Amino acid sequence: TMRLARIAPHYWEEPPISGTKGTGALFFSGCTLRCAYCQNGDISHRNLGRDFTPQELADAMRRLVNMGVHTMSFITATPFVDGILEALSLYRPPVPLVYNTGGYERVETLRLLDGVIDVYLPDLKYKDAALSSRFSHAADYFEYASAAILEMGRQTGPFVLDDRGLAIRGTLVRHLVLPGHTRSSLEVLDWMKAHLPRGVWVSLLSQYTPLQPI
Repeated sequence: TMRLARIAPHYWEEPPISGTKGTGALFFSGCTLRCAYCQNGDISHRNLGRDFTPQELADAMRRLVNMGVHTMSFITATPFVDGILEALSLYRPPVPLVYNTGGYERVETLRLLDGVIDVYLPDLKYKDAALSSRFSHAADYFEYASAAILEMGRQTGPFVLDDRGLAIRGTLVRHLVLPGHTRSSLEVLDWMKAHLPRGVWVSLLSQYTPLQPI
């Protein structure tokens, strides 16, 4: 079984992913990281949700397609890759499949998804091991995330849009600028410029808001 916390159209990803009718968001419980600033802590840290069989997941994807979503997004899905592949053998949605991840992935896992996933949507959070250890409990984050993102780019090639501006295939790397750590962001962007394959897109996020006690 797989554990999911939310299954619904989601309208607030990057425009090529959500379009006007949303992406079919499959929010899986748990995560490979433990980020201190996670906006979905109940899902990623405390495993909110219920168990699904591959057949139930296939049925849920079919319902989302019938609602008109432009893409299907597997969000923090890595612990359940085997179940996802079984669900996709039962029902392959006729829309691009998006793999939304914090970037902390093994290349061996991603190779199971080669030819299955159309669009990768990973984070590249840090290059500095001290920051990744402090904020995400993963001192080796960059080692794994950089190799994973290069593998994603190899699998998908350049980013491709249809005539409506919606993603068909490609890799879109996100980076969240953390307050007080813009130097770290510049290091990440410099690495992206030097190493990402041509045609891999970057989404720079600046919406982090530190919460103050009332």
